[in-house]
Amino acid sequence: MGRNVAGRPVLIVGSILVLAAGCAGPAEREAREAIADPGAPGPYASRPAAEAPDPAPLPVLGEDATLEDYLANAAMNNPRLSAALAEWRAAGELAPQARTLPDPVLSYQLEAMQDRQQHQVVVTQALPWFGKLDLRAEAAEAEAEAARQRYEAEKLAVVREVRDAYDEYYYLSRAIVVVGENRDLVKYLEEVVRARYAASAAGHPDVIRAQVELGKLDDELRTRVDSRSAAAARLNAVLNRPAEAPLPWPRALAEEPVEASDGRLLEILRESNPELKALDSQVAREERMIRLAEKDYYPDLMLGAGYMREQMSGGGEDGVMAMVGATLPIWRAKYAAGVREAEWRHDAAVRRRADRENTLGAEVKMVLYRVRDAARKINLYRDTLLPKAREALKATEASFRVGQATFTDLVDAQRIFLEFQLAGERALADHAQRRAELEMLVGRALPRAAAEPVAGPEGPQTRNENQEGEK
Repeated sequence: MGRNVAGRPVLIVGSILVLAAGCAGPAEREAREAIADPGAPGPYASRPAAEAPDPAPLPVLGEDATLEDYLANAAMNNPRLSAALAEWRAAGELAPQARTLPDPVLSYQLEAMQDRQQHQVVVTQALPWFGKLDLRAEAAEAEAEAARQRYEAEKLAVVREVRDAYDEYYYLSRAIVVVGENRDLVKYLEEVVRARYAASAAGHPDVIRAQVELGKLDDELRTRVDSRSAAAARLNAVLNRPAEAPLPWPRALAEEPVEASDGRLLEILRESNPELKALDSQVAREERMIRLAEKDYYPDLMLGAGYMREQMSGGGEDGVMAMVGATLPIWRAKYAAGVREAEWRHDAAVRRRADRENTLGAEVKMVLYRVRDAARKINLYRDTLLPKAREALKATEASFRVGQATFTDLVDAQRIFLEFQLAGERALADHAQRRAELEMLVGRALPRAAAEPVAGPEGPQTRNENQEGEK
Protein backbone atom coordinates (compact mmCIF):
# COMPACT_ATOMS: atom_id res chain seq x y z
CA MET A 1 0.00 0.00 0.00
CA GLY A 2 1.18 3.51 -0.86
CA ARG A 3 0.89 6.60 1.22
CA ASN A 4 -2.20 8.85 0.90
CA VAL A 5 -2.25 9.51 -2.83
CA ALA A 6 -4.15 12.78 -3.40
CA GLY A 7 -7.06 12.59 -5.80
CA ARG A 8 -7.05 8.80 -5.94
CA PRO A 9 -10.76 8.37 -4.92
CA VAL A 10 -11.85 10.58 -7.81
CA LEU A 11 -9.73 8.58 -10.24
CA ILE A 12 -11.13 5.30 -9.00
CA VAL A 13 -14.75 6.42 -9.27
CA GLY A 14 -14.09 7.84 -12.73
CA SER A 15 -12.45 4.60 -13.83
CA ILE A 16 -15.42 2.46 -12.82
CA LEU A 17 -17.82 4.78 -14.65
CA VAL A 18 -15.70 4.66 -17.81
CA LEU A 19 -15.56 0.89 -17.54
CA ALA A 20 -19.34 0.67 -17.25
CA ALA A 21 -19.81 2.97 -20.23
CA GLY A 22 -17.45 0.81 -22.26
CA CYS A 23 -19.42 -2.33 -21.38
CA ALA A 24 -22.56 -0.71 -22.76
CA GLY A 25 -21.11 -1.04 -26.26
CA PRO A 26 -21.75 0.95 -29.44
CA ALA A 27 -25.51 0.39 -29.26
CA GLU A 28 -25.72 2.39 -26.04
CA ARG A 29 -23.60 5.20 -27.48
CA GLU A 30 -25.79 5.26 -30.60
CA ALA A 31 -28.88 5.59 -28.43
CA ARG A 32 -27.35 8.49 -26.51
CA GLU A 33 -26.38 10.26 -29.73
CA ALA A 34 -29.86 9.72 -31.14
CA ILE A 35 -31.43 11.23 -28.05
CA ALA A 36 -29.20 14.27 -28.42
CA ASP A 37 -30.06 14.50 -32.14
CA PRO A 38 -33.51 13.02 -32.93
CA GLY A 39 -32.88 13.52 -36.63
CA ALA A 40 -29.81 11.28 -36.61
CA PRO A 41 -30.00 8.00 -38.57
CA GLY A 42 -30.53 4.79 -36.70
CA PRO A 43 -33.35 3.02 -34.85
CA TYR A 44 -34.42 6.24 -33.11
CA ALA A 45 -34.71 8.33 -36.27
CA SER A 46 -38.48 7.86 -36.44
CA ARG A 47 -38.99 8.78 -32.79
CA PRO A 48 -41.11 11.97 -32.71
CA ALA A 49 -39.36 15.08 -31.49
CA ALA A 50 -40.25 16.35 -28.04
CA GLU A 51 -41.23 19.73 -29.42
CA ALA A 52 -43.43 19.96 -32.52
CA PRO A 53 -43.09 22.98 -34.84
CA ASP A 54 -45.69 25.68 -34.70
CA PRO A 55 -48.70 24.53 -36.78
CA ALA A 56 -49.78 26.41 -39.86
CA PRO A 57 -52.92 28.54 -39.54
CA LEU A 58 -56.03 26.42 -39.79
CA PRO A 59 -58.47 26.99 -42.65
CA VAL A 60 -61.49 29.05 -41.70
CA LEU A 61 -64.70 27.02 -41.87
CA GLY A 62 -66.67 29.52 -43.89
CA GLU A 63 -69.25 29.15 -46.62
CA ASP A 64 -66.65 27.87 -49.08
CA ALA A 65 -65.05 25.36 -46.68
CA THR A 66 -64.38 21.96 -48.20
CA LEU A 67 -64.18 18.54 -46.61
CA GLU A 68 -60.38 18.85 -46.68
CA ASP A 69 -60.65 21.99 -44.52
CA TYR A 70 -62.65 20.05 -41.93
CA LEU A 71 -60.10 17.22 -41.98
CA ALA A 72 -57.23 19.69 -41.52
CA ASN A 73 -58.94 21.19 -38.48
CA ALA A 74 -59.53 17.76 -36.97
CA ALA A 75 -55.91 16.69 -37.58
CA MET A 76 -54.63 19.68 -35.61
CA ASN A 77 -57.30 19.95 -32.91
CA ASN A 78 -58.84 16.55 -32.15
CA PRO A 79 -57.90 15.74 -28.51
CA ARG A 80 -58.09 11.97 -28.93
CA LEU A 81 -55.61 12.18 -31.79
CA SER A 82 -53.34 14.40 -29.69
CA ALA A 83 -53.51 11.85 -26.87
CA ALA A 84 -52.48 9.04 -29.24
CA LEU A 85 -49.57 11.17 -30.45
CA ALA A 86 -48.47 11.81 -26.86
CA GLU A 87 -48.60 8.07 -26.14
CA TRP A 88 -46.43 7.39 -29.19
CA ARG A 89 -43.93 10.03 -28.03
CA ALA A 90 -43.88 8.49 -24.56
CA ALA A 91 -43.29 5.01 -25.99
CA GLY A 92 -40.41 6.40 -28.04
CA GLU A 93 -38.59 7.14 -24.79
CA LEU A 94 -38.65 3.52 -23.60
CA ALA A 95 -35.77 2.14 -25.67
CA PRO A 96 -33.07 4.54 -24.41
CA GLN A 97 -34.04 3.65 -20.85
CA ALA A 98 -34.08 -0.08 -21.55
CA ARG A 99 -30.65 0.01 -23.23
CA THR A 100 -28.96 1.86 -20.35
CA LEU A 101 -27.03 0.09 -17.60
CA PRO A 102 -28.35 0.19 -14.02
CA ASP A 103 -27.08 3.07 -11.92
CA PRO A 104 -23.74 2.40 -10.23
CA VAL A 105 -23.76 2.10 -6.44
CA LEU A 106 -21.49 4.23 -4.26
CA SER A 107 -20.95 2.92 -0.74
CA TYR A 108 -18.93 4.03 2.27
CA GLN A 109 -17.86 1.74 5.09
CA LEU A 110 -16.28 2.65 8.43
CA GLU A 111 -14.58 0.02 10.58
CA ALA A 112 -13.53 1.38 14.01
CA MET A 113 -11.32 -0.55 16.42
CA GLN A 114 -9.62 0.41 19.68
CA ASP A 115 -6.39 1.68 18.18
CA ARG A 116 -7.26 2.21 14.53
CA GLN A 117 -10.03 3.12 12.01
CA GLN A 118 -10.54 1.90 8.46
CA HIS A 119 -12.49 3.94 5.84
CA GLN A 120 -13.65 2.41 2.52
CA VAL A 121 -15.29 4.09 -0.48
CA VAL A 122 -16.48 1.59 -3.13
CA VAL A 123 -18.24 2.01 -6.50
CA THR A 124 -19.95 -1.05 -7.97
CA GLN A 125 -21.64 -1.46 -11.34
CA ALA A 126 -24.06 -4.25 -12.25
CA LEU A 127 -23.57 -5.64 -15.77
CA PRO A 128 -26.51 -7.67 -17.16
CA TRP A 129 -25.53 -10.77 -19.10
CA PHE A 130 -24.47 -10.21 -22.71
CA GLY A 131 -27.41 -9.33 -24.95
CA LYS A 132 -29.93 -8.56 -22.21
CA LEU A 133 -29.82 -4.79 -22.70
CA ASP A 134 -30.15 -5.12 -26.47
CA LEU A 135 -33.14 -7.44 -26.16
CA ARG A 136 -34.83 -5.10 -23.69
CA ALA A 137 -34.26 -2.19 -26.07
CA GLU A 138 -35.57 -4.15 -29.05
CA ALA A 139 -38.70 -5.05 -27.10
CA ALA A 140 -39.16 -1.38 -26.19
CA GLU A 141 -38.68 -0.35 -29.83
CA ALA A 142 -41.34 -2.85 -30.87
CA GLU A 143 -43.66 -1.36 -28.25
CA ALA A 144 -42.94 2.12 -29.63
CA GLU A 145 -43.73 0.92 -33.15
CA ALA A 146 -47.02 -0.52 -31.89
CA ALA A 147 -47.82 2.87 -30.35
CA ARG A 148 -47.04 4.56 -33.67
CA GLN A 149 -49.39 2.23 -35.50
CA ARG A 150 -52.10 2.85 -32.90
CA TYR A 151 -51.64 6.55 -33.60
CA GLU A 152 -52.05 5.87 -37.34
CA ALA A 153 -55.21 3.89 -36.59
CA GLU A 154 -56.52 6.77 -34.51
CA LYS A 155 -55.90 9.16 -37.42
CA LEU A 156 -57.97 6.95 -39.72
CA ALA A 157 -60.73 6.73 -37.10
CA VAL A 158 -60.83 10.53 -36.74
CA VAL A 159 -60.98 10.96 -40.52
CA ARG A 160 -63.87 8.52 -40.62
CA GLU A 161 -65.70 10.36 -37.82
CA VAL A 162 -65.27 13.72 -39.56
CA ARG A 163 -66.53 12.36 -42.85
CA ASP A 164 -69.42 10.51 -41.21
CA ALA A 165 -70.57 13.65 -39.36
CA TYR A 166 -69.96 15.84 -42.43
CA ASP A 167 -71.96 13.52 -44.70
CA GLU A 168 -74.80 13.34 -42.18
CA TYR A 169 -74.81 17.13 -41.93
CA TYR A 170 -74.97 17.30 -45.72
CA TYR A 171 -77.91 14.88 -45.78
CA LEU A 172 -79.76 17.01 -43.24
CA SER A 173 -79.25 20.09 -45.39
CA ARG A 174 -80.65 18.29 -48.44
CA ALA A 175 -83.55 16.83 -46.43
CA ILE A 176 -84.52 20.33 -45.28
CA VAL A 177 -84.53 21.52 -48.90
CA VAL A 178 -86.53 18.52 -50.13
CA VAL A 179 -89.12 18.68 -47.34
CA GLY A 180 -89.35 22.46 -47.76
CA GLU A 181 -90.02 22.14 -51.47
CA ASN A 182 -92.72 19.53 -50.88
CA ARG A 183 -94.23 21.65 -48.12
CA ASP A 184 -94.42 24.58 -50.55
CA LEU A 185 -96.04 22.33 -53.15
CA VAL A 186 -98.68 21.05 -50.72
CA LYS A 187 -99.32 24.59 -49.53
CA TYR A 188 -99.91 25.62 -53.11
CA LEU A 189 -102.20 22.64 -53.67
CA GLU A 190 -104.09 23.46 -50.47
CA GLU A 191 -104.73 26.94 -51.88
CA VAL A 192 -105.96 25.40 -55.14
CA VAL A 193 -108.29 23.03 -53.29
CA ARG A 194 -109.72 25.85 -51.20
CA ALA A 195 -110.33 27.86 -54.34
CA ARG A 196 -112.09 24.90 -55.96
CA TYR A 197 -114.08 24.29 -52.81
CA ALA A 198 -115.24 27.90 -52.88
CA ALA A 199 -116.34 27.32 -56.47
CA SER A 200 -118.09 24.07 -55.45
CA ALA A 201 -115.66 22.10 -57.61
CA ALA A 202 -114.13 20.20 -54.67
CA GLY A 203 -115.45 18.75 -51.44
CA HIS A 204 -114.66 19.82 -47.91
CA PRO A 205 -112.82 16.52 -47.16
CA ASP A 206 -110.29 17.49 -49.82
CA VAL A 207 -109.60 20.75 -48.01
CA ILE A 208 -109.17 18.93 -44.70
CA ARG A 209 -106.85 16.37 -46.31
CA ALA A 210 -104.72 19.12 -47.83
CA GLN A 211 -104.45 20.90 -44.47
CA VAL A 212 -103.52 17.63 -42.72
CA GLU A 213 -100.76 16.94 -45.23
CA LEU A 214 -99.55 20.51 -44.93
CA GLY A 215 -99.45 20.20 -41.12
CA LYS A 216 -97.47 16.96 -41.32
CA LEU A 217 -94.90 18.47 -43.66
CA ASP A 218 -94.65 21.60 -41.50
CA ASP A 219 -93.91 19.40 -38.49
CA GLU A 220 -91.31 17.32 -40.37
CA LEU A 221 -89.61 20.46 -41.64
CA ARG A 222 -89.45 21.99 -38.15
CA THR A 223 -88.04 18.74 -36.77
CA ARG A 224 -85.26 18.67 -39.33
CA VAL A 225 -84.47 22.38 -38.95
CA ASP A 226 -84.34 22.01 -35.17
CA SER A 227 -81.96 19.04 -35.47
CA ARG A 228 -79.35 21.19 -37.23
CA SER A 229 -77.76 22.30 -33.96
CA ALA A 230 -77.38 18.69 -32.81
CA ALA A 231 -75.84 17.63 -36.14
CA ALA A 232 -73.48 20.62 -36.10
CA ALA A 233 -72.52 19.85 -32.48
CA ARG A 234 -71.55 16.31 -33.49
CA LEU A 235 -69.24 17.67 -36.20
CA ASN A 236 -67.88 20.36 -33.88
CA ALA A 237 -67.06 17.71 -31.28
CA VAL A 238 -64.71 15.89 -33.68
CA LEU A 239 -63.10 19.23 -34.55
CA ASN A 240 -62.70 20.15 -30.86
CA ARG A 241 -64.84 23.25 -31.32
CA PRO A 242 -67.59 24.52 -29.00
CA ALA A 243 -70.83 22.65 -29.58
CA GLU A 244 -72.65 25.88 -30.43
CA ALA A 245 -70.00 27.11 -32.91
CA PRO A 246 -71.74 27.90 -36.22
CA LEU A 247 -71.07 25.67 -39.20
CA PRO A 248 -72.19 26.43 -42.76
CA TRP A 249 -74.05 23.87 -44.81
CA PRO A 250 -71.73 21.66 -46.87
CA ARG A 251 -71.72 22.80 -50.48
CA ALA A 252 -71.32 19.49 -52.31
CA LEU A 253 -70.90 15.76 -51.87
CA ALA A 254 -69.18 13.73 -54.58
CA GLU A 255 -70.22 10.21 -55.50
CA GLU A 256 -66.94 8.29 -55.55
CA PRO A 257 -67.30 4.69 -56.71
CA VAL A 258 -65.04 1.99 -55.27
CA GLU A 259 -63.19 0.42 -58.17
CA ALA A 260 -61.10 -2.17 -56.27
CA SER A 261 -62.19 -5.81 -56.18
CA ASP A 262 -62.89 -7.78 -53.01
CA GLY A 263 -59.60 -9.61 -53.27
CA ARG A 264 -57.61 -6.43 -53.80
CA LEU A 265 -59.25 -4.75 -50.80
CA LEU A 266 -58.34 -7.70 -48.58
CA GLU A 267 -54.74 -7.46 -49.85
CA ILE A 268 -54.67 -3.75 -48.98
CA LEU A 269 -56.08 -4.61 -45.55
CA ARG A 270 -53.24 -7.04 -44.84
CA GLU A 271 -50.64 -4.59 -46.19
CA SER A 272 -51.82 -1.31 -44.69
CA ASN A 273 -54.15 -1.73 -41.73
CA PRO A 274 -52.38 -0.09 -38.75
CA GLU A 275 -54.17 -2.27 -36.21
CA LEU A 276 -52.61 -5.36 -37.78
CA LYS A 277 -49.23 -3.64 -37.93
CA ALA A 278 -49.51 -2.77 -34.23
CA LEU A 279 -50.30 -6.40 -33.45
CA ASP A 280 -47.33 -7.48 -35.57
CA SER A 281 -45.15 -5.26 -33.41
CA GLN A 282 -46.63 -6.84 -30.29
CA VAL A 283 -45.75 -10.28 -31.65
CA ALA A 284 -42.18 -9.07 -32.31
CA ARG A 285 -41.99 -7.72 -28.76
CA GLU A 286 -43.09 -11.04 -27.27
CA GLU A 287 -40.44 -12.83 -29.35
CA ARG A 288 -37.77 -10.63 -27.77
CA MET A 289 -39.22 -11.28 -24.33
CA ILE A 290 -38.85 -15.05 -24.84
CA ARG A 291 -35.17 -14.63 -25.67
CA LEU A 292 -34.75 -12.29 -22.72
CA ALA A 293 -36.37 -14.80 -20.35
CA GLU A 294 -33.98 -17.49 -21.61
CA LYS A 295 -31.03 -15.32 -20.59
CA ASP A 296 -32.15 -15.41 -16.96
CA TYR A 297 -30.35 -18.78 -16.76
CA TYR A 298 -27.06 -16.87 -17.05
CA PRO A 299 -25.48 -14.80 -14.28
CA ASP A 300 -25.34 -11.02 -14.21
CA LEU A 301 -21.90 -9.64 -13.45
CA MET A 302 -20.76 -7.06 -10.94
CA LEU A 303 -17.62 -4.90 -11.21
CA GLY A 304 -16.34 -2.74 -8.41
CA ALA A 305 -13.40 -0.56 -7.40
CA GLY A 306 -12.68 1.34 -4.24
CA TYR A 307 -10.36 3.36 -2.11
CA MET A 308 -9.57 2.63 1.52
CA ARG A 309 -7.64 4.40 4.22
CA GLU A 310 -6.47 2.93 7.49
CA GLN A 311 -5.70 5.35 10.29
CA MET A 312 -3.68 4.32 13.34
CA SER A 313 -2.34 6.19 16.34
CA GLY A 314 1.06 6.41 14.76
CA GLY A 315 -0.02 7.40 11.23
CA GLY A 316 -2.05 5.94 8.39
CA GLU A 317 -1.98 4.03 5.12
CA ASP A 318 -4.20 4.08 2.03
CA GLY A 319 -4.78 1.76 -0.91
CA VAL A 320 -7.09 0.65 -3.72
CA MET A 321 -9.25 -2.40 -4.15
CA ALA A 322 -11.04 -4.11 -7.04
CA MET A 323 -13.81 -6.66 -7.07
CA VAL A 324 -15.66 -8.91 -9.49
CA GLY A 325 -18.91 -10.64 -8.66
CA ALA A 326 -21.74 -12.52 -10.28
CA THR A 327 -25.29 -13.51 -9.43
CA LEU A 328 -25.96 -17.18 -8.84
CA PRO A 329 -28.89 -18.32 -11.04
CA ILE A 330 -29.77 -21.38 -9.01
CA TRP A 331 -33.59 -21.17 -9.06
CA ARG A 332 -34.01 -23.02 -12.33
CA ALA A 333 -37.71 -23.70 -11.88
CA LYS A 334 -38.38 -19.97 -11.66
CA TYR A 335 -36.48 -19.28 -14.88
CA ALA A 336 -38.27 -22.11 -16.67
CA ALA A 337 -41.61 -20.65 -15.57
CA GLY A 338 -40.53 -17.25 -16.89
CA VAL A 339 -39.72 -18.74 -20.29
CA ARG A 340 -43.06 -20.56 -20.41
CA GLU A 341 -44.87 -17.35 -19.47
CA ALA A 342 -43.15 -15.48 -22.30
CA GLU A 343 -43.98 -18.27 -24.76
CA TRP A 344 -47.65 -18.22 -23.76
CA ARG A 345 -47.77 -14.45 -24.14
CA HIS A 346 -46.24 -14.78 -27.61
CA ASP A 347 -48.80 -17.44 -28.52
CA ALA A 348 -51.62 -15.18 -27.31
CA ALA A 349 -50.29 -12.27 -29.38
CA VAL A 350 -50.10 -14.43 -32.52
CA ARG A 351 -53.65 -15.71 -32.07
CA ARG A 352 -54.97 -12.25 -31.24
CA ARG A 353 -53.46 -10.94 -34.45
CA ALA A 354 -55.01 -13.78 -36.51
CA ASP A 355 -58.42 -13.20 -34.94
CA ARG A 356 -58.28 -9.47 -35.65
CA GLU A 357 -57.35 -10.07 -39.29
CA ASN A 358 -60.33 -12.42 -39.66
CA THR A 359 -62.68 -9.91 -38.03
CA LEU A 360 -61.43 -7.01 -40.15
CA GLY A 361 -61.76 -9.11 -43.31
CA ALA A 362 -65.40 -9.84 -42.48
CA GLU A 363 -66.04 -6.16 -41.72
CA VAL A 364 -64.49 -5.16 -45.06
CA LYS A 365 -66.81 -7.55 -46.90
CA MET A 366 -69.88 -6.22 -45.07
CA VAL A 367 -68.98 -2.55 -45.58
CA LEU A 368 -68.15 -3.20 -49.23
CA TYR A 369 -71.62 -4.71 -49.66
CA ARG A 370 -73.15 -1.58 -48.13
CA VAL A 371 -71.07 0.66 -50.39
CA ARG A 372 -72.26 -1.20 -53.48
CA ASP A 373 -75.83 -1.32 -52.24
CA ALA A 374 -75.81 2.46 -51.70
CA ALA A 375 -74.31 2.98 -55.17
CA ARG A 376 -77.04 0.83 -56.68
CA LYS A 377 -79.71 2.83 -54.87
CA ILE A 378 -78.19 6.12 -56.04
CA ASN A 379 -78.46 4.98 -59.65
CA LEU A 380 -81.93 3.52 -59.10
CA TYR A 381 -83.42 6.67 -57.59
CA ARG A 382 -81.54 9.15 -59.79
CA ASP A 383 -82.02 7.42 -63.12
CA THR A 384 -85.33 5.53 -62.71
CA LEU A 385 -87.55 6.10 -59.70
CA LEU A 386 -87.23 9.87 -59.25
CA PRO A 387 -87.88 10.74 -62.93
CA LYS A 388 -90.91 8.43 -62.94
CA ALA A 389 -92.22 9.77 -59.63
CA ARG A 390 -91.82 13.35 -60.89
CA GLU A 391 -93.65 12.45 -64.09
CA ALA A 392 -96.39 10.68 -62.14
CA LEU A 393 -96.84 13.70 -59.88
CA LYS A 394 -97.19 16.06 -62.83
CA ALA A 395 -99.65 13.72 -64.59
CA THR A 396 -101.74 13.28 -61.43
CA GLU A 397 -101.83 17.02 -60.86
CA ALA A 398 -102.99 17.59 -64.44
CA SER A 399 -105.68 14.92 -64.05
CA PHE A 400 -106.79 16.45 -60.77
CA ARG A 401 -107.29 19.82 -62.44
CA VAL A 402 -109.68 18.35 -64.98
CA GLY A 403 -111.47 16.18 -62.45
CA GLN A 404 -110.05 12.83 -63.58
CA ALA A 405 -108.10 12.19 -60.33
CA THR A 406 -108.99 12.69 -56.70
CA PHE A 407 -107.05 14.81 -54.26
CA THR A 408 -106.10 11.59 -52.47
CA ASP A 409 -104.40 10.40 -55.67
CA LEU A 410 -102.53 13.68 -55.84
CA VAL A 411 -101.39 13.47 -52.21
CA ASP A 412 -100.23 9.88 -52.69
CA ALA A 413 -98.19 10.88 -55.75
CA GLN A 414 -96.66 13.78 -53.86
CA ARG A 415 -95.79 11.55 -50.88
CA ILE A 416 -94.09 8.98 -53.11
CA PHE A 417 -92.10 11.73 -54.80
CA LEU A 418 -90.98 13.04 -51.39
CA GLU A 419 -90.07 9.55 -50.22
CA PHE A 420 -87.95 8.90 -53.32
CA GLN A 421 -86.20 12.26 -53.03
CA LEU A 422 -85.23 11.62 -49.41
CA ALA A 423 -84.21 8.03 -50.17
CA GLY A 424 -81.95 9.21 -52.99
CA GLU A 425 -80.25 11.76 -50.74
CA ARG A 426 -79.94 9.14 -48.01
CA ALA A 427 -78.28 6.72 -50.42
CA LEU A 428 -75.75 9.39 -51.46
CA ALA A 429 -74.81 10.15 -47.85
CA ASP A 430 -74.69 6.44 -46.96
CA HIS A 431 -72.36 5.75 -49.87
CA ALA A 432 -69.93 8.46 -48.75
CA GLN A 433 -70.08 7.30 -45.12
CA ARG A 434 -69.51 3.63 -45.95
CA ARG A 435 -66.62 4.51 -48.27
CA ALA A 436 -64.97 6.41 -45.42
CA GLU A 437 -65.51 3.41 -43.15
CA LEU A 438 -63.99 1.12 -45.78
CA GLU A 439 -60.88 3.31 -46.02
CA MET A 440 -60.53 3.26 -42.24
CA LEU A 441 -60.68 -0.55 -42.26
CA VAL A 442 -58.18 -1.17 -45.06
CA GLY A 443 -55.84 1.46 -43.64
CA ARG A 444 -55.43 3.93 -46.47
CA ALA A 445 -57.32 6.11 -48.95
CA LEU A 446 -58.68 4.28 -51.96
CA PRO A 447 -58.12 5.49 -55.52
CA ARG A 448 -60.72 8.05 -56.50
CA ALA A 449 -62.22 7.97 -59.96
CA ALA A 450 -63.39 11.23 -61.50
CA ALA A 451 -66.87 11.99 -60.19
CA GLU A 452 -69.23 14.90 -60.60
CA PRO A 453 -69.97 16.52 -57.24
CA VAL A 454 -73.59 16.79 -56.26
CA ALA A 455 -74.43 20.44 -55.64
CA GLY A 456 -75.34 21.35 -52.10
CA PRO A 457 -78.37 23.38 -51.04
CA GLU A 458 -78.70 27.12 -51.22
CA GLY A 459 -81.03 27.06 -48.25
CA PRO A 460 -84.28 25.53 -47.05
CA GLN A 461 -86.51 27.82 -49.09
CA THR A 462 -85.84 26.50 -52.63
CA ARG A 463 -89.05 26.36 -54.61
CA ASN A 464 -90.45 23.17 -56.13
CA GLU A 465 -90.35 23.03 -59.91
CA ASN A 466 -94.02 21.96 -60.11
CA GLN A 467 -95.10 24.93 -58.06
CA GLU A 468 -92.82 27.26 -60.00
CA GLY A 469 -94.29 26.13 -63.30
CA GLU A 470 -97.84 26.62 -62.11
CA LYS A 471 -97.13 30.07 -60.78
